[in-house]
Amino acid sequence: MGIGLLRRIGLSFFVLIGLSVLIFIIGRVVPGDPARLALGPRAPEWAVQNLREEMNLDKPTHVQYALWLEGTTRGNLGKSLVTRRPVSVDIKEFLPATMEIVIVSAFVMAVGGILLGVLSAKYSNSWFDAVMRVVSYIGIVTPAFVWAIIFMLVFGYVFPVFPTTGRLSPGLDAPATVTGMYTVDSLLAGDPGLAWDAFVHIVLPSVALAMGGLAQAARITRSSLTDNMNKDYVAAETAYGIPERVLLFKYLMKPSLIPTVSVMALDVAALFGNAFLVELIFNYPGLSRYGIQAMLNKDLNAISAVIMVLGVVFVTMNIAIDFIVAYLDPRIGLVGRRS
Repeated sequence: MGIGLLRRIGLSFFVLIGLSVLIFIIGRVVPGDPARLALGPRAPEWAVQNLREEMNLDKPTHVQYALWLEGTTRGNLGKSLVTRRPVSVDIKEFLPATMEIVIVSAFVMAVGGILLGVLSAKYSNSWFDAVMRVVSYIGIVTPAFVWAIIFMLVFGYVFPVFPTTGRLSPGLDAPATVTGMYTVDSLLAGDPGLAWDAFVHIVLPSVALAMGGLAQAARITRSSLTDNMNKDYVAAETAYGIPERVLLFKYLMKPSLIPTVSVMALDVAALFGNAFLVELIFNYPGLSRYGIQAMLNKDLNAISAVIMVLGVVFVTMNIAIDFIVAYLDPRIGLVGRRS
């Protein structure tokens, strides 16, 4: 297990290096002068040239990358052209906001997807199973931003039960920063009312993000569980008189959840990327919306930082998948798995 973990971490390191090189090159190849975009079309040429020198854009690409990589290893991600602040400060501010949405989305996706998949498999070929299959197809093919618009119209305007913009209601002050997540920081400050207000603000964007993954988890769980129910060992255990509940939760759940967990873990990592348009629709100040603004303004330092954060998330989730799958099926070990 330890050898497998070290091997995966080593491979992940090279993956992140490759990602950084790719993103750095693409950012320099895309047309447009970041310095000119930052200062505007009326800025004098000398000012633009000074900013280019400050951003090291006047140096060869490989030198720019070496300087950027050196700064990154020291925690210096450069300065954002949009916010005029260090990118590390922006990441520290905006990442926890997106983390709140992703955590709630992952919970909804896991609990809802597995529960609906188990019920659909248990009542296979019934009217409930047929309805769930149709609903899962709709959930998979419908983008998250479409669900966001639907939820905003239905639960924000037709039935105004949830707020549709921001992280807190107008007039409320943010809690003292500890984790950056308002729900957690409010509870740590002893203000459950503020925590509840922060929570209801993330319900709609979280559920909108979770719909696609929830539907896919339900389909995979249903398919895997149904397939395992037809195995010979299940028939033998049924013949021995083992109750259906024990058979389902003790002997079938673990092997049936392996494909679900493998896909769901990557879906959780993908939530950071899928949150781009959802955060824009709900005017939610998270990392994904920050990334969109950076791309529109060709803010190279911010773009590189956001994509590297997403890369680290995907790498971490891949390693987590190995441990979870190894727990669900001890026959599968980290040493024997391939990236």
